[in-house]
Amino acid sequence: MKRYLLLLAVFILLAPTQGCAKKKAAKHIIGFYNLENLFDTVHDDGKNDYEYLPDGANEWTAEKYATKLQNMARVIADMKEDNGMWHTVLGLAEIENRHVLEDLVKEPAIAAANYRIVQIEGPDRRGIDCALLYDPSRMKVVETESLPFDFNTRIPITTYNKKEQEDFRTRDILMVHGLIDGEHFAFYVCHFPSRRGDKGQDVRCRAAEIAYSHVQKMQKKYPGIKCIVMGDMNDNPQDESLSVYLHGCRNIKEAGQEDFFNPFWEMLDNGIGSLFYRGDPNIFDCILVSQNLTKGKGLRIAKQGKYYGTVYSKPYMTQQSGQYKGQPHRTFSNGKFISGYSDHYPTFIELKK
Repeated sequence: MKRYLLLLAVFILLAPTQGCAKKKAAKHIIGFYNLENLFDTVHDDGKNDYEYLPDGANEWTAEKYATKLQNMARVIADMKEDNGMWHTVLGLAEIENRHVLEDLVKEPAIAAANYRIVQIEGPDRRGIDCALLYDPSRMKVVETESLPFDFNTRIPITTYNKKEQEDFRTRDILMVHGLIDGEHFAFYVCHFPSRRGDKGQDVRCRAAEIAYSHVQKMQKKYPGIKCIVMGDMNDNPQDESLSVYLHGCRNIKEAGQEDFFNPFWEMLDNGIGSLFYRGDPNIFDCILVSQNLTKGKGLRIAKQGKYYGTVYSKPYMTQQSGQYKGQPHRTFSNGKFISGYSDHYPTFIELKK
């Protein structure tokens, strides 16, 4: 009898723990982080990476590179501590090559995450690419694809003449198709063409068109697939590229079958920013989810307090004084290395069943 009561007590004690473990397993953190020029110190053939060499304009030494890696890892590790788990998926922008990612995932602060890497070399003249880190215990990669930019569009391109179009090079969009909790997901990691002299709204619309067209292709091939488009869009949620060509919606209830919900639109309206320009907040670092991640069965986007998304910042990631007080603590300021982190804050969403 005593033995029976002892076994019953052990079962009762263990049952809540097992229940919590199952509940916890149904939560996933999906994020994006522009690492602001994560370059190594070695020249890559055919790339204009000369400023990030020891004898380049930034005097990019092994010591500075090591500091940059440690800083990026610190942010990722702190997000894990606050979320209670590593990212299942973390999209990245402004990384030079696979080598810098291999160095990053080996950093002591995040080595325990056992991240795997998806990165495909693209045509950007400086050599920066998009990439994706993922937890192999939580997602299985099925296929990957690099989507190049082109001008084969019905959108009138007015800001680039024919010669400029021929010379134009920008980042590819990285598509990663994977299985999470048995569900099909397609992740699109983007870094849309830059705002140089307020130029290029039309090419960012074209980049959004390329991503959306591929989403439709994947939805046709894999009915029910859940699609997430993330990245540094160089546009805000209300801008044409995201609201029109990527079919982004401000409110979750507005998202129809052909639309995406952009949780960062409302946040920007309320003065939250992932980066700043002339003191004004912007959220270029968006994560948009297809309608079947807003309702229905399986994993769905969940609120994290007031909002469905998070712009993640800590005091050490933020300038505490001077001209740029309150803005992201970047790597360089006025040409001087200041041991900062990035000129963008990372963003993430949470998926739950």
